[in-house]
This record gives sequence, C-alpha cells and structure tokens, in this order.
Amino acid sequence: MIVAVIAAIAFTLGFISPIHTLRITHPGDVVAYVVFLAVAIVVGGLVSDQSDRRRTAQQAAAEMRELHDELVAVTADARRIEVLEQVDRHRAALLRSVSHDLRTPLVTIRGVATDLRSEDVHDEPTRLRLLDLLIDEAERLDRIVANLLSLSRIEAGELRPERHELHLDELIDSVTRRLARLLVGATLEISIPDELPCLVGDAVLIDQVLSNLLENAIRHAGRPGIIRIKVEPIDRWLAVTVADEGPGIDPNIRHRVFEPWTAGAASSSSGVGLAICRSIVEAHRGNITTHDEAVGAAFTFTLPILGQT
Repeated sequence: MIVAVIAAIAFTLGFISPIHTLRITHPGDVVAYVVFLAVAIVVGGLVSDQSDRRRTAQQAAAEMRELHDELVAVTADARRIEVLEQVDRHRAALLRSVSHDLRTPLVTIRGVATDLRSEDVHDEPTRLRLLDLLIDEAERLDRIVANLLSLSRIEAGELRPERHELHLDELIDSVTRRLARLLVGATLEISIPDELPCLVGDAVLIDQVLSNLLENAIRHAGRPGIIRIKVEPIDRWLAVTVADEGPGIDPNIRHRVFEPWTAGAASSSSGVGLAICRSIVEAHRGNITTHDEAVGAAFTFTLPILGQT
C-alpha cells in the first residue's frame, strides 16, 4: 500500500500537468490517477501475497528437510537396533547350538574314552562297538564344526566354490559309505541313471550339501525307515532329491526352513544345515526346494552340467 501511494504521487508529479505539483486540473487526468492508484494497489497486494506464499513455502520446505533428517536418523537407529537384535538372536542360537550340538558328542566321546581306559577288560566285539561309537561321534562333531565354519564364511560373504569336473555318482557313493553307520536300521534306495553326465562344482561343498541332507533324512526317517536318493538330468542341470518317510516338515516353519537357526519344535538340530545347503547350491547357480511326499519330506537341489552353463 505504501509503495502504491508513493508511486501514485510520483506519477502525479512527473506526468500529470501541471508538472512538479500535486494539483490535477483535467478530469481525464483524475481518472488516470485513480486507475493508476488502483492498479498499483492490486499489483502490490498480489506481489505481497506471492512473497508471503514464497516465505511460507520456504519455511515449510525447511521444516520438511528437518523432518526428513530426523526420519533418516530414526530409521538408521531402528535399523541398528534391528541388526543388534538379530545379532543377539543369532548369538543366543549359537550358544544353544554349542551347548547342545557340540556337547552331546563330546559327552559320548568322553564317556567311551573313560570306559576304554578303565581296568575292566572288554571282549573284542564290545571294544569294537565302543570304538565305532567313538568314531561316529567324532565324525558328527566334525560335521557340526564344519557347518558352523561354513556359516561364518557365508555370513562374511567369503563362500566362493572352486569349480571342477565332478562325477556325482562317485560323490554320493563316498558320502553314503562315510555315513554307513548312521544308516544302520534304515533302508537306503539310490536311483542314478547309467549314463550320468558330469557336473561342475566344488566337491567339498557339494559333499557337505549331500551329507547335511542325508543326515537330516536319517534323523527324521526313524528306525526302520526308507531314505531315497534320486538323480536325474533336467535340461542343463542335474537334479538331486533326498527324501525320507518321516513326519514331514513342520507347517509352522515351512516358509523359513532354509533360514539359519530354524528348527522344528521336536528337532534336536541347530537349524543351520539347510541354510548352508541353500547358500552352497545358490553359489553354484543352482536352486534348492522342499516339498512333502505322500509320506515324509523331500529336498531337491540342482547343479549345472559340465559345459552347459
């Protein structure tokens, strides 16, 4: 309003006769003066309103930036809390695994070793049975430690398979012979085509996948039970299925059965074996799935055929 009035006075002094006075003698000049003043007031009001809106928008933008920064900080804190909670859960699960999975074979090994050191003279069959038990528990302990070490490599992003030409039938034969004592009382059915193509992969890691799946099937199949291993070529892949006739997969954990530290309510395992299997298979660009059979559960994983991927 002040700028409009000053502009109108300046217009009168500079452009309306008589010049340099505030007197207006011609009626047309009066109309021009009123129109000029009205336009100046309207334009000034519009400019002032636009300026107020700009200041309001700038203030709102500043407040939005502050809220965004606060939200980012809160989100970062929430993520850190979530990560810490997850680490805490994994630490607790690891402690449970160490206290159960590692302690059980150690107790057996200690008991058998103490028994063998005693002065009681055992007959040859008893001594051999105790030695077999000692070897079984030592191998079981070795598999548990290998799983935990593999899990640490996976979480650190250091799992890199060394790919070589492999004969899967020979690898399956090696694993089943090594776990033969665990298979006592169960029936093992193996189905492998006569003309089986070679695959490409890391023998040590694939051995670990087969051992974990087979030991898992043995644990759930019961005695007596039937365990099936089936191998078949599908396009560019070899599909391996390990199935048992146990109770099947707990519906409560089916959607996260391949996540670390996941185990059913009645399971005595640490819940890392299947997670390791998935990571190893995916590192070979394969896939692993689970499905229920008519009786029991089955796990199927794929590995690339040599020269096809």
